[in-house]
Amino acid sequence: MRIEARYKGVIEWFSEHMPVAESELHYDNPFQLLVAVILSAQCTDRRVNMTTPALFERFPTPEAMADATVEEIFPYIRSISYPNNKAKHLAAMSRKLVADFGGQVPDDIALLQTLPGVGRKTANVVGAVIYNKYVMPVDTHVFRVSRRIGLTRGAKTPLQTEQQLTRHIPAHLLPVAHHWLILHGRYVCTARNPRCGECGISEWCKEFAARSGSGD
Repeated sequence: MRIEARYKGVIEWFSEHMPVAESELHYDNPFQLLVAVILSAQCTDRRVNMTTPALFERFPTPEAMADATVEEIFPYIRSISYPNNKAKHLAAMSRKLVADFGGQVPDDIALLQTLPGVGRKTANVVGAVIYNKYVMPVDTHVFRVSRRIGLTRGAKTPLQTEQQLTRHIPAHLLPVAHHWLILHGRYVCTARNPRCGECGISEWCKEFAARSGSGD
């Protein structure tokens, strides 16, 4: 199957069956989303959503978090993976956000990456979700699902995956396509025992074709 046909089939299926796809992280404003995405690294959204209500009640604004010490932040995120490092990142991020951006989360991807604890994926998530930037955040789900389906070829890094996906997916669809792939990887194309029998895009999936002996 030509890669153009694979992309066309996958995009058309998701457009019809999942026209609305959104982040499962809970947030009320850009600052809260930024904090939640930092916390979500190597941690489930479910766990993050269980943790952030108390955190945001105690530190409702960038200014409030900027005034806090790492030791004050840590107890609120103790149940999150790597809480020591993330507490340091949140403290430093909030201080820089207040000092350099007046407490406003920037809408520029490059500027977002100047904040402590904010890498390319986190910046792209905030850009896509809050500012509808035409970017493709790549997490473990997107990386795995893209490779399995055959949307990427030979991509060994998240950046290579991002570059291939943005080359083939229409720019205006990138923000929602990011969620299509995440949700598909989270609930259908799981890391272990993918639910191929429940998959609506198996017709275009390279790995499913290989498993079923139907070619590519």
